[in-house]
Amino acid sequence: MRTASGEECQFLKGCFERYAGRPVRRVFEPACGSGRLLIRLGLSGFEVSGFDLNRHAVQYCNARLTRYGLPPSAVVRDIEDFRLSRRADAAFNLISSFQYLPTERSALRHLQSMVASLARGGLYIIGLQLLPLRGRRIALEKWAGRRGPLSVTARIWTKRIERRSRRELCGLSVNVVTPRRRLTITEDMILRTYTAHQMRRLLRKVSQFEVAATYDFRYDLAHPASIDARTQDAVYVLRRR
Repeated sequence: MRTASGEECQFLKGCFERYAGRPVRRVFEPACGSGRLLIRLGLSGFEVSGFDLNRHAVQYCNARLTRYGLPPSAVVRDIEDFRLSRRADAAFNLISSFQYLPTERSALRHLQSMVASLARGGLYIIGLQLLPLRGRRIALEKWAGRRGPLSVTARIWTKRIERRSRRELCGLSVNVVTPRRRLTITEDMILRTYTAHQMRRLLRKVSQFEVAATYDFRYDLAHPASIDARTQDAVYVLRRR
């Protein structure tokens, strides 16, 4: 079970220091959701912003940013095709939102938008679930978080994989528990699948990015992870040329 969010935040800051070719001050997150990592980074002194296609998520994110004394810097925007008014020094997306892009064309448009939105030497740190061709595949993942009496547990599991069309149907369940209430939210989602080879081939088409390092979801900065046919959890640290 994975827990949020301290390890991820420390990992991101470590990557900024180790791999960026420039000082990192401005950071943004495409598909920022509730902004949990934006808040941590903002409280650490970074200038943060984000965007999401879900208007309610953006409103909630901005409300949380304001509550913590940070500018309400999230906006409604599609992750496929966008530009920032000011180029950022780093960007990140650690929770497989990249796989919502349904085609190779849309994935390339996203990566080209990232290139245009980052300054030279800037980083894009992207996490996703690869489809392993060897070994056992983990078909269920869990996340858990707690703040005071509030606890949140999320599960995501594979229902079906269509290898030819590169579509994975997943179920998502989020359980929210407070002393007075229990809420369960469920939905289905479709992700585009990537093997290690397919992801490597995609990244080669965007020559403005180089792979500075690769990791897994342990976020252990001292131990980069090789990406091969057995890999499922993958984090790519891309540096803007």
